[in-house]
Amino acid sequence: MHYGFHAWAIYVVTGLSLAYYAYTRGMPLTIRTALTPLFGRLMNGFLGHVVDVLGVVATILGVSVTIGYDVLQFIDGLYAISGMEWTMDLSGETPAPSTVGLIAGLVVIMGLSILSAVSGVGRGVKYLSNLNLVLSLLLLLVFIVFGSFLFAMTTYATAFIDYLLHFVSLSFNAYGPQSAAEFAAALPGEAAPFADAPRNSATNAWGSFEAFKSGLECEATALPEDVLAAAYAAGEPGRQFGWQAGWTTFYWAWWIAFSPFVGLFLARISKGRSVREFIVGCVFAPAMVCFAWITILGGTAINLELTGVADGAIVGASNTAKLFVTLGEMVSGGLLSGVTVMCVVLIMTFLVTSADSGILVMNTIMSGGDQKIGNKHKIIWGLILTAVIGTLIVAAGENNPLDALRNAMIIGALPFTFVMGLMCIALAKALYRDGLRQKVGAAIPTTE
Repeated sequence: MHYGFHAWAIYVVTGLSLAYYAYTRGMPLTIRTALTPLFGRLMNGFLGHVVDVLGVVATILGVSVTIGYDVLQFIDGLYAISGMEWTMDLSGETPAPSTVGLIAGLVVIMGLSILSAVSGVGRGVKYLSNLNLVLSLLLLLVFIVFGSFLFAMTTYATAFIDYLLHFVSLSFNAYGPQSAAEFAAALPGEAAPFADAPRNSATNAWGSFEAFKSGLECEATALPEDVLAAAYAAGEPGRQFGWQAGWTTFYWAWWIAFSPFVGLFLARISKGRSVREFIVGCVFAPAMVCFAWITILGGTAINLELTGVADGAIVGASNTAKLFVTLGEMVSGGLLSGVTVMCVVLIMTFLVTSADSGILVMNTIMSGGDQKIGNKHKIIWGLILTAVIGTLIVAAGENNPLDALRNAMIIGALPFTFVMGLMCIALAKALYRDGLRQKVGAAIPTTE
């Protein structure tokens, strides 16, 4: 749901809108171009500047969240290899990257990213992207050979069918928060006196029935099992809302914030393609690859827990450490060390390529589509991106270093959502008018 057709369609809205007007009208590859069918020459002035700024803000925050998450994983990997305790906060139940470690990792990654962006697309960006692809395939091969490949492929088929069967409901079902009064009204009679006590655990999207029971106190613990089950079921709407807010809203906002970045890239590499080819190549093909990647890696981790091999080790690890813990349950010895080092290098190359591409995209948007702007601008955008990520990490503190990044990204993605809605209308208008021109044999104009 979060990496499927819904998500890739977000990229296509931006990419197709940019590509269509750039290659049929000869207009620059920048965000304002996509709204020309609606606003005409107004996009050459202040309104166009506002649209481009919204695209850059969304890109900065989308790239910031991506880099923030992967810097966490990068530091976890470095700790797994080197044991450098200064990079980690060891005071909690599970080790987590410290603010000092995150800032140090960020400075290293962004320094390499700026150097890569300055070297150009044909050199640093190209070489790192190729290395990234090779290492990704090697990691996938490790999971195919040593992981739960049969379980993953079975899950791939059943999950994909389930996704298609529930596509409409997944797309449009929206849940609202559950008030205390609504929860109390849904409780069985025997549990009504304890309405306040179990509400938090019953509506916790990340909890379980067992955790709900273990959190009860006093007389509530003596209630029959069926009453406790009914009380837990009363919190289902609250759990649905919490899960949708924590996953769907966040992930789709992330894709929206990333859409100027990826959409511009897709537009640049799609000259000469038909609209149908663009949609198939940018929605269905990458979604199927994402499904395979996530199912093979995630399915292996799930199977290790279901069969008891991991014995809770993967579940108990932090999200950014789960990859390394899963590898530790799959392989051992020198192979584990080698694969762990490879993963850290892969994360680093992914971070660098994401950041340097983001720098180039922001530079292109703010230069009016000119891709030959000097290195000084690339360095400035790299420093701005570093400052934004570092400031938000420091502001969030040790407990939840990415909370500030997540919240800022959702806020930044909201205005660009309206821009994307206008892009859909503008593209439909352009396609309709060009279709009418073709029917009467009129030439498609180079400006609107």
